[in-house]
Amino acid sequence: MANEPKNIGDVLKLMQDTGSDILDIKFIDLPGTWQHVSVPTSEVTESLFQDGTGFDGSSIRGFQSIDESDMLLVPDISTVKKDPFNDGQLTVIADIRDPLTGESYSRDPRNVAKKAEAYLKTTGIGDNSFWGPEVEFFIFDSVRFSYGANHGYHFVDSDEGIWNSGDLTMLDGTTLNKGMRPRHKEGYFPVPPVDTLQDIRSEMVRTLINGFNIAVEKHHHEVATGGQGEIDIVFDSLVQTADNVMNYKYVVKNVAAKYDKVVTFMPKPLFNDNGTGMHTHQSIWKDGVPLFAGDEYAGLSKLALNYIGGLIKHGKALMALAAPTTNSYKRLTPGFEAPTILALSARNRSAACRIPMYFQNPKAKRVEFRSADPTCNPYLTFAAMLMAGLDGIENGYEPGDPLESDLFSLSAEDMAKLPQVPSSLEEALQALEDDHEFLLKGGVFTEDLIRGWIDFKRENDVDPVRLRPHPYEFYLSFDA
Repeated sequence: MANEPKNIGDVLKLMQDTGSDILDIKFIDLPGTWQHVSVPTSEVTESLFQDGTGFDGSSIRGFQSIDESDMLLVPDISTVKKDPFNDGQLTVIADIRDPLTGESYSRDPRNVAKKAEAYLKTTGIGDNSFWGPEVEFFIFDSVRFSYGANHGYHFVDSDEGIWNSGDLTMLDGTTLNKGMRPRHKEGYFPVPPVDTLQDIRSEMVRTLINGFNIAVEKHHHEVATGGQGEIDIVFDSLVQTADNVMNYKYVVKNVAAKYDKVVTFMPKPLFNDNGTGMHTHQSIWKDGVPLFAGDEYAGLSKLALNYIGGLIKHGKALMALAAPTTNSYKRLTPGFEAPTILALSARNRSAACRIPMYFQNPKAKRVEFRSADPTCNPYLTFAAMLMAGLDGIENGYEPGDPLESDLFSLSAEDMAKLPQVPSSLEEALQALEDDHEFLLKGGVFTEDLIRGWIDFKRENDVDPVRLRPHPYEFYLSFDA
């Protein structure tokens, strides 16, 4: 990307030019959340970018045990930027290294993504893959949640939520209700005043472009009431796009905070309305030539169909990484545009693998995997999708007959014949446990990482929800 620092001199000059005396080092934990540590100018040396700085890996989710806790953060100099939310601070993304072996850390998600890119080249199939995620989110005015031995509740609110149409006093203190709100499932593309968040999303876009050099295609209100939105960033290579997703989440959350609002990427924060997804467009190129365009179904190549065949064959296992929370499977239910069926279709948004048909340019030919959501770790998810697709190409997997009808209108008998995404996180984790050989090729994923992911998710997501009474259970069975 333009104006990337290339050496320590460039970094120090950027610090001087921007009046910055702090370098904030960010890295991703296993579940997919950014962590950070900051160093002053005196520590910004050649050694920092070559040898790194130490941290306690046992205190980071999904990383080391306490008896092997010492790890190194090695900043990637090409990712240095002026932090738009902190005066006097630059920001940088770091890789993780084992101090004893000097090797990249096998559980570092960014390292997995880099290995996936390298593996693609070794196959001879292509030399680059491109990724374009559509990351959705909700902007709320407030959120409260608590759980104890004798209580459990959550409460989210938004002035824009249709449920506030009957209130006299609004959250912002006004006393007259104007009644201009998107109804449930009618929030797609309304103009202001129904869309109350245009200015906030526009500021998010400006910050992405000017602060992080991330190209943006468009932004808009999404289908749900209560502040659902989407900003589409332009496709890029795998690691760069995963970096962009993390910067995107950082920007969206911090711009919202400036407006005294809060953003969540939780897939299903509202009952009975559309959830939040991360439809992921992907393709493979070689020597500057797109490989997914051809004369097969929907203008695809045979290679593209086999790639999609791999996504479908390994779809259940992929969901353990692409939709990695118990809440993810509240979204993946029929009736809310959620793609629950592992099938291929042109244009039909009810299929997990959709072929966008807006343009016929070969460079625009791609597959959109629609079942992922933004609670995922983008480095692991993109890498896993690529590995599944490559496995499909290498083994000649077919995607099955394309489905052109509304998949949600099929009879129960016909529906049962089609492969479904898992109905729960536990089912997805079991699928990953049973089907992950394709991820181990080329050492991209390791058995240790996959085992660690499954164990972490069962212990920290599945079991905590499984063991606690749900508030709605009181409504259903308290009087039994």
